[in-house]
Amino acid sequence: MAGILFAVLFSASMLLIRFTLPEELSGPNAADWLEGNTSLITLALTLVPFAGIAFLWFMGVVRSHLGELEDQLFSTVMFGSALLFLAMVFVSAALAGGIITSYALAGEQLSKNGVLVFGRAIMYTITNVYAIRMAGVFMISLGSIWTQTRLMPRPLALLTYALALLLLITSSLSMWIAFVFPAWVLIISIFILRASLRNKNSSQTDGVKASAG
Repeated sequence: MAGILFAVLFSASMLLIRFTLPEELSGPNAADWLEGNTSLITLALTLVPFAGIAFLWFMGVVRSHLGELEDQLFSTVMFGSALLFLAMVFVSAALAGGIITSYALAGEQLSKNGVLVFGRAIMYTITNVYAIRMAGVFMISLGSIWTQTRLMPRPLALLTYALALLLLITSSLSMWIAFVFPAWVLIISIFILRASLRNKNSSQTDGVKASAG
């Protein structure tokens, strides 16, 4: 459920920001996108910390699912890349929040001196170039663990590799590529949830049979 919650909150936050911010900021009207949109951006930024908390729980669930089969080498890479991804997402959100706060205090000055364009460029560079690639590394390390332990069906592990390579190669080309990661987390979370429910039902059935015996 934590992974599903992360996928929903993170996707909602990215959608709000994606439809609010223009593709390019240039010219004297570079700050026009902030007029009337600050509430939407504030809502998007409010969702980010809760998405991050859900992602931490998702990491815990994944490690619990691996159990004693967890590989120390790949798990270290998985854990480190996941934390780097989360940290950079928070930094990007903090930059966006700083832009909104600064615009409310000195909007005209912010537009003239180019700080608005500069801040937005840093925000998207952190997210699309670095954070999303760390998400790809997280997926590759986890896919490698699944390939070794066979805890996941082989097609799902291969899909993980393919999507991770997509994030590593094309993340800076389109903002929409970033949605691949929450979609993948959603798929993995549903699979783990269904497997857990099956195991629980199987255990209950075995317990009933043992009691009847």
